[in-house]
Amino acid sequence: MILLSVIVVCQMVFVRTVLHQSSVWQTEFVMYLIVAATFIGAPYILLTQGHVAVDVLPLMAGTPMRRVLHILGTLIALVFCGFFLYAAVPWWYETWVSGQTTSSIWRARVWIPYLSVPVGLALLCLQLLAELWMVLTQRAHPFGLSPEDVL
Repeated sequence: MILLSVIVVCQMVFVRTVLHQSSVWQTEFVMYLIVAATFIGAPYILLTQGHVAVDVLPLMAGTPMRRVLHILGTLIALVFCGFFLYAAVPWWYETWVSGQTTSSIWRARVWIPYLSVPVGLALLCLQLLAELWMVLTQRAHPFGLSPEDVL
């Protein structure tokens, strides 16, 4: 999605500077694509631990305390994402039922890009539940740190 956004931005620059034409759909398309990449990509980033993490406290703590910190942090994230998902589903559904479109000439149906928000949040909630289950059943180490990893 990000690569496609880059291509569309390059096409938009070409159309505006070389052809001296206005862009109709490119700005909205790129904006919706970046939002979709963010929400749909978040569960994968969590899975691969590609997010920015400040792990000084878990590195200083022993394994039992790491488990407590991980479980507490995951539960807080799950509650936040759950509330966000609870608000996002009716928001998306309203655009789908009403057939809302963008206000530009492109007149894109907004339910299509808005769908990425509840889908991404649902997948993120499932990934958080999977991580919680893996730590609770001791199939994975909290924060990806083995008991030997200590400051």
